[in-house]
Amino acid sequence: MADEEDDYLSMTFDDPSSKPGNETSLQRTQRLKKEAAERGRVPSKKELAEKEKAARDAALATQLDSSNKGAKMMAKMGFKGGALGKAEGARTTPIEVNMKDDRGGIGMDSEKKRKVREAAEQLEDHQKRQKITEEEYRERTRTEREERRAEGQWWSAIRTLESFETGDIAARNESGTESENQADEGKAPDSAEVPVDRKPLRSINVLWRPLVKQRREKERERRMRYDLEQSLTSKRDYEDIEAEPEDKVALGTEVEELDDQEEDPELDEYEALSFAERLEKVVKELREKYRYCFWCKCSYPDESMDGCPGLTEDEHG
Repeated sequence: MADEEDDYLSMTFDDPSSKPGNETSLQRTQRLKKEAAERGRVPSKKELAEKEKAARDAALATQLDSSNKGAKMMAKMGFKGGALGKAEGARTTPIEVNMKDDRGGIGMDSEKKRKVREAAEQLEDHQKRQKITEEEYRERTRTEREERRAEGQWWSAIRTLESFETGDIAARNESGTESENQADEGKAPDSAEVPVDRKPLRSINVLWRPLVKQRREKERERRMRYDLEQSLTSKRDYEDIEAEPEDKVALGTEVEELDDQEEDPELDEYEALSFAERLEKVVKELREKYRYCFWCKCSYPDESMDGCPGLTEDEHG
């Protein structure tokens, strides 16, 4: 009785689907559908490429044997195996094939390598330029500070020169650049004289011409903004055709055209100089033409300019 119970407990039940002969009709139908779907599926380009690569690698990895057609032809010509060629150490395996799967030319790879190499060299040069020493940084900072200071002094000097050449005594008195000796000599410009803002730019002294040019550019921008605001808020339905050009400019219906946009080689050459060189020219012009020292902030009665320490700022302490 115990043996029968042991046999009953140790019984195993086989899966009928695991036996090919015991496949049911439903299982067979599902299997056939799955196989048909697998056969009818169109492989993707990636799968085809992988399959082709695997077949090529397998063919290249296979050594020549007697069943190979090429080996049979070589055997008929006297080849008995071993290395190819006269040298004993010649290769015995087929030459590897490197497939080109892009659309670049033959020399594209070398061109890419050249560009990568040039980019690496440029990056290295840039990193070298960034590695400046502390002394170089201090020197560069000092130079930039001196350049900004010279620029400010130059603008002040050309304003002073403008006041002398236009006879603007009030401007010189406000800036403290007029002495008692020259207060009586300065005279207001003749009423018939053309104002500076209306003169052709080339007729103005090149030493202070940038000041007038900057002033006119600011005025032109201001008028453009004003005209834009007026055009957005109101629309002129009437325009006096018989009005004089001066009246149109005064009313703002027309912008006066000057020669500021033309090329000025003389001004370009002057602006190409450093601010220190421009300042030196303006200071020299004030001394020689008006007996005025920019550093002393006063005029002298004669050309000897007794009492003035010198031409440069360092000489004035």
